[in-house]
Amino acid sequence: MRLLSIGKELHHNGLNITYIEAASLSEHHDIETYDYIIINGGDGTIRRVLTQLHTLKNSPAFILNPTGSFNVVAKIHRAPKIKKVLDMLAEGKNPKIQKHHIFKLNDELFLFSAGNMGDLQHIALSETLRFGWLKHGMAKYILAVLFLLPVHIIITPFMLMSKTRFFIFTPARFIKKLGSFYGEVPEELHIDLENEYNILELDGDIVNVKGKHLKIQPAGNVPVVSQ
Repeated sequence: MRLLSIGKELHHNGLNITYIEAASLSEHHDIETYDYIIINGGDGTIRRVLTQLHTLKNSPAFILNPTGSFNVVAKIHRAPKIKKVLDMLAEGKNPKIQKHHIFKLNDELFLFSAGNMGDLQHIALSETLRFGWLKHGMAKYILAVLFLLPVHIIITPFMLMSKTRFFIFTPARFIKKLGSFYGEVPEELHIDLENEYNILELDGDIVNVKGKHLKIQPAGNVPVVSQ
């Protein structure tokens, strides 16, 4: 059994685990020969790795080792502790696999969140606060919420009515659509923006997308080890 660990060096008796940095993933050309790929990091890291790997014909299953601040994807699948998964594999047991839906926004991939509404401003301010004792943990996100709360209370109703603002958050799929908020991604969603270059939030990453017209649609799924 072959395992590839991206972003963190891991060792376990009885398992062959190869380690690479995420930045060198494009130079690793035998991905399909692995049985499992371990992604170490938060939601942004998962999105960036899957952007490069989701089109594989024979995709290995992905093991999530959440080390980010939110780890929404890991929480959705109740991702087990990495040691528990490695112990199972070393014993010859097969862990439970779930499919996680993925989506495309023009040429960009996202797994659960995309938009240019309040979450974009929240992520931008949180990243500004990422230094010193605020660098790790949830404190920077809580401070960002407190700083922006008055602004969000005032502008959110206007954003929900705007045709050039949108926010997709699939864990809230019980709200199918509320104004420009989407809990589900329809088969094809078209949004026209005002500018050629737009800053958007995708799974906690801030991304610059070129083009006024956005085409958003489901793009299949990837296998994820779950609880």
